Amino acid sequence: MSASTEERAAPPMPWVAAQTQTLLAQRGHAWLLQGPSGLGQYHLALAMVRAWLCENPSEHGACGACGSCHAIDVRTHADVCVLMPETVMEALGWPLSEKAQADIDSKKRKPSKEIRVEAMRDAVEFSQRTSARGRGKAMLVFPAERMNNITANTLLKTLEEPPGDMRFVLASEAAHQLLPTIRSRCLGHVMHWPDEAVSLSWLQAQGVGAADAATLLRAAGGRPEDAWRFAASGRDPKSWRLFPKAMQRGDVALLKDWSPAQAVDALHKLCHDLLALKAGALPRFFEAADLPPGIQSGSYATLSDWGKSLAQTARTVEHPFNTGLMLEALVSRACIVLNKSS
Repeated sequence: MSASTEERAAPPMPWVAAQTQTLLAQRGHAWLLQGPSGLGQYHLALAMVRAWLCENPSEHGACGACGSCHAIDVRTHADVCVLMPETVMEALGWPLSEKAQADIDSKKRKPSKEIRVEAMRDAVEFSQRTSARGRGKAMLVFPAERMNNITANTLLKTLEEPPGDMRFVLASEAAHQLLPTIRSRCLGHVMHWPDEAVSLSWLQAQGVGAADAATLLRAAGGRPEDAWRFAASGRDPKSWRLFPKAMQRGDVALLKDWSPAQAVDALHKLCHDLLALKAGALPRFFEAADLPPGIQSGSYATLSDWGKSLAQTARTVEHPFNTGLMLEALVSRACIVLNKSS
């Protein structure tokens, strides 16, 4: 599959470079990078791997010019093991194992959206090899919460008794879902939130207009990488500003370029802002002026039930039976809630 903006790596982020330097100054064979999506976990994890294996590293990180850096750039480094869902590996340009690629090419199965046990077993075998380039080996796990219990327990055994030249970096947007034993064996790092001005400047440097950058950063809850993914998805930023009133009208046409996952995410944020308004707080994801008249309609119970329904839908939204029907159902439910009397 082609690299989608849902997974592909965003451009370099200045706040990630500062964190890279901080972490490289500390000792530790295993790190857990954690925090909400959109802050650059993958970028930071890869920057650490590059620096660990670089032939000419500095306190700022990898040199970017040596043979090791080049091998990572072209995804052929013999001392790097990435553990990711196959969908993420394909999107980020990492090669699958020969068997996995053959199974997918022959239509025996679709690319996995979780980290497969077979891949973890290959990673354990990798950890027991001698370093090919003589600077140790590194394993990058992302998103770490995509491991099931069997996969996680297999990794745990390697973390407990790591080979002497092996380092690990796990990156997660839901670290609470990881086994406590895995979390306890890693040094933890909470991702830093960049200032709003820094985020807006970065977004504008990627070609996003000033007005759209502000809208998308708000839509992403202040998370710049998520805002960039919205901009790169092909959706019109204006659709975010039009979204609440369109949902109140039951206008499914606004979502013609949206996936079900994107729609559920937006509806969940709208539900959040509705509850915030009823509590006397300011909306977080939408401008107050973009919310339709009567936006506070509906009881707390109605809004709470809607939010729970959206959370349940989010668990299976990546496997919709029929995308068009699902979007129509989501918009229909939103229209009912937004027009319900208090």
